Amino acid sequence: MSDSKNTSGSDGGEALVSAFNAVGADYLFCSSGSEWAPVWESLARRHRDGAPAPEYLDLTHETVAVGMATGYGLVKRRPQGVLLHAAPGLLQGSMAVHGALLAGVPMVVTSSESSTYGDGPGQDPGGQWYRNLSIVGGPHNIATPFTKWSNEAASVHTLPTMITRAAELSWRAPAGPAYLNIPLEILLEEWDGREAKPIVPPGSTHSSPEEVDPVAQMIREAVNPVIVTETAGREAGGFEALVAFAEAWNIPVVEPDSAVCGNFPRTHPLHAGSDIGPWMDEADLILLVNCRVPFYPPSRRPSKAQIVVIDEVPQRPHVVYQVLFADRYLEGNVANTLRQLTKRAKDLDEVAVTARRGVQEERHADEQAAIAAAEAKAARADGIDPVLVAATLRGLLDGSDAIVVDETITHSRVVKRHLQQDAPDSYFYVQGGLGQGIAVALGVKLAAKERPVVLTIGDGAFTYNPVLPSYDAAKAYDLPVLIVVFNNRVYKSMNLNHRRFYPEGAAAETGEWLGTDLHRLPRLAQFAEPFGMHTETVDAPDGLAPALERALKAVAEGTTAVVDVLVTR
Repeated sequence: MSDSKNTSGSDGGEALVSAFNAVGADYLFCSSGSEWAPVWESLARRHRDGAPAPEYLDLTHETVAVGMATGYGLVKRRPQGVLLHAAPGLLQGSMAVHGALLAGVPMVVTSSESSTYGDGPGQDPGGQWYRNLSIVGGPHNIATPFTKWSNEAASVHTLPTMITRAAELSWRAPAGPAYLNIPLEILLEEWDGREAKPIVPPGSTHSSPEEVDPVAQMIREAVNPVIVTETAGREAGGFEALVAFAEAWNIPVVEPDSAVCGNFPRTHPLHAGSDIGPWMDEADLILLVNCRVPFYPPSRRPSKAQIVVIDEVPQRPHVVYQVLFADRYLEGNVANTLRQLTKRAKDLDEVAVTARRGVQEERHADEQAAIAAAEAKAARADGIDPVLVAATLRGLLDGSDAIVVDETITHSRVVKRHLQQDAPDSYFYVQGGLGQGIAVALGVKLAAKERPVVLTIGDGAFTYNPVLPSYDAAKAYDLPVLIVVFNNRVYKSMNLNHRRFYPEGAAAETGEWLGTDLHRLPRLAQFAEPFGMHTETVDAPDGLAPALERALKAVAEGTTAVVDVLVTR
């Protein structure tokens, strides 16, 4: 990050680029709108003159722009710039912005609305703002519910500092997207060229020894403690700190279905699966580490366990209803708190530790045996069972340092259980609504170009994605990924709910299951063919591994590959 100096006489477009450059944004993810001509002119000028600027990505859909910024931020953990078009562009990208909020990804999202509608001095912004692009209250008001902070830049002279402020706010816990409305007239206004100052990473908050020591004593006295985590791995160093903490105290780790990233090696003997249920009556201490919503229903309270919440911001402002049942909070930086607790793993009751270690080893062995049995059964099935797909992928990705982005619903448990990603930043689950997976995977690839990136996705989720704009981005910016579609030709989750709510209803009697059938869709891999991508459709078990091998080879050679796997359930 460096100061960005500009000469007097430039305009708001130069002020914006200068500010994002000072913020340290590597990229501007843009879904084009007519307001961004001043920014494009600034970038063209900087490219001509060899001046520094964030790299600009010209993207053809708002979900792709925001989703790629999300994927990039999941890996890099620094705020990037996103440029959308007016209120319609913000509305189109709003689901992905909300997903970034849930995923805890920092970014500065911007769009525009005219402030004069052609009645002010200076250049004419265009009649489109007056006729059909404006929105009551301005887009910063509609962005409020799905962003961490939302405001308007009211002057070109405050624009750079407003961008700085938005970036700093987005970066701090809980990290998330900030939104800034920048009227076109501000972008066109003459700017005095004052310097945009760099920003630095947020400082960290630490739990004091007076707070940590009593918790260490609670752990020391516990006979049957358990760790439950959803997003410890999202924090810088959190994955490694959690492993060290669990090993030092010999505490099992549960990653519930609500986990949104890889937090603990799934192959580790202390990994205790995804079901917190068995612990609700057995545990005497539950350590919630970055765990927003551990209990469902929320009123389901553990029968005897004390609960310690380890989370920098345990009460998430964007969660409407949140029940933690905390007996004690440690609200410092999570990785630092875990390291402090690890150092205090002394004077343990070896009898109790040995007993729970033995129980967990048995539990882990049972789970590994169950996984092996499920995979053996899947291998014997007539068609392609989803378990076979995940297990085959695991074998092919072994040792490759791959990153898996998951946008399945029905098969999400299968993917987590059988792919067994066990390294930091190796698994991410797409947040906030279906239709973002391809873009998020492309953003992850942009941040980790040396690593293979695999998107696992259901056929229903695939059809929600802006497929053609996503493929265009993959092709234009040389971001080869492997897309594996778990295609059961049905919106299975919708169908399951219908059957659950009305097991003996009219639909069960007649077989008329509405809102679920996807058999009418064409072969999904074919949409990639016009882009020159590698495509495969697989409908038999013996063709699965060879198809995935060919696809991974194509990706390694620089071509996105789409494998549409027709699964049995």
